[in-house]
Amino acid sequence: MGTLARIRQSYILYSFVRDWVAITCFIVVCILILISFLSPFIAPHNPYESASINVMNAETPPMWMEGGSSEFILGTDSQGRDLFSTLLFGMRISIIIGCCAVILQAFLGVIIGLVSGYIGGRLDSFLMRMADVQLSFSTMMVAIFLGAIFQAAFGVAMYERFAVVLLVFIIGLAEWPQYARTVRASVLAEKQKEYVEAARVIGLNSARIMLRHILPNTLSPVLVISTVQVANAIMSEAALSFLGLGMPVTRPSLGSLINSGFEFIFSGSWWITLFPGIFLVLLILVINLLGDWLRDVLNPKLYKG
Repeated sequence: MGTLARIRQSYILYSFVRDWVAITCFIVVCILILISFLSPFIAPHNPYESASINVMNAETPPMWMEGGSSEFILGTDSQGRDLFSTLLFGMRISIIIGCCAVILQAFLGVIIGLVSGYIGGRLDSFLMRMADVQLSFSTMMVAIFLGAIFQAAFGVAMYERFAVVLLVFIIGLAEWPQYARTVRASVLAEKQKEYVEAARVIGLNSARIMLRHILPNTLSPVLVISTVQVANAIMSEAALSFLGLGMPVTRPSLGSLINSGFEFIFSGSWWITLFPGIFLVLLILVINLLGDWLRDVLNPKLYKG
């Protein structure tokens, strides 16, 4: 049976085509990702080109309001940048940071969880105590602490240059215990099964048993966690940017856009904060709803059709 035939007959696809919430959320996620990554081609203006920005256009209302212009669909921000274009570019950065941070989280957490659950003993105790210590600090606390140290040590200019990489590292480093504890629990159950004993009997080494035999059977909860963690990582980046420890104003993300317009929200220029906030809420909402659907489908006991 070919790959396409197996996909057509899979339970996930069967459940997906019968769930209008999942279909709607998937379509919205695809549209948001597509327009954000195509922003250099579809955005009316480039917010990174200073030559195309005119400060005299600052705080221009959306085009349907009095004083608005058809040149700026959603109006402009305090620097005169087209808000719609800046939103597209900013959403791309938020999605990149969220996805890359989750990849780092998953890599660290899966490896640590595999080793901890399979080997056990003192190593298991040590790694799980590390995870407990990490979980005792909130993600925001770790991110604020590391971000502030980097800015103090290397300066704001260096921080702005490496802001994306640093945020990926900070958010990824703060959330790996979620994966480690989940994978460890799955490994503890899987390593007692007959196929693992058979692999040991025929002489396979521990690394091959963990990676080729146990790991594939622990991926279902990892997929569910990853979906939720992408939304959490995007929210963490937005919160850090709002606090001034995330993306700089010169390289906008959804969080930095909300931050840059927050001081103008009561002065009449509400659109600078409102539209990035709407996009952020929509993006996180549809990702979380997809994660809930995936969790239910991968656990048939919870799925109600």
